[in-house]
Amino acid sequence: MVATPAVALSGQAVRKATVEDVPRLADALSRAFDSDPPMRWFLPDSDTRVERARRLFDVMLRRVHLGRDYCYTTEDVVGGALWVPPGTWRLGVVDQVVLLPGMLRVFGRGLARAQRGLTVMESGHPTVPHYYLDSLGVVPEWQGRGLGSALMQPVLARCDNERMPAYLNAGSPRSRDLYSRHGFRVTEEFRLPDGGPPLWRMWRDPR
Repeated sequence: MVATPAVALSGQAVRKATVEDVPRLADALSRAFDSDPPMRWFLPDSDTRVERARRLFDVMLRRVHLGRDYCYTTEDVVGGALWVPPGTWRLGVVDQVVLLPGMLRVFGRGLARAQRGLTVMESGHPTVPHYYLDSLGVVPEWQGRGLGSALMQPVLARCDNERMPAYLNAGSPRSRDLYSRHGFRVTEEFRLPDGGPPLWRMWRDPR
């Protein structure tokens, strides 16, 4: 394991997330993604979107991400970066069964539609080993202060040390531009089904 020192920024410090952080981190990410076009496609009801997204991040953190130990947040839990290490981005059958009750609570009758969207996203996912940035978000009142960049740094530094590439799906031009500044390049533009919004597959070679 490579030691990851805390990174101070704007009165915050980037650190590993713990299970005690889950309620606040799920809340922060749900607020961060409220205006995200893909999230609005997956959860179209604006009245329930933040609460449903909070449930989604809660179950994914508890059942998937914390166990992989590549989750980062800030001192006051105002944002998070959820990474997946090489070779583990695809969920196995057991994981899918474990997640199913939570996914039903989040999507309800829209689960089949959400699964179609995920299938489109996964269809072009690279097969070579890489670190995968599944989610990166900062609450609206803390955006624009460099926290998103800081939250990425521990794993980007690891990518460079290990000579390992990284991959993500950018869901907006703003996020696409942020990732471009950190060495990611667009490899493909694609859209979610049923006239959904565009996303950009982005790849970063180690520096």
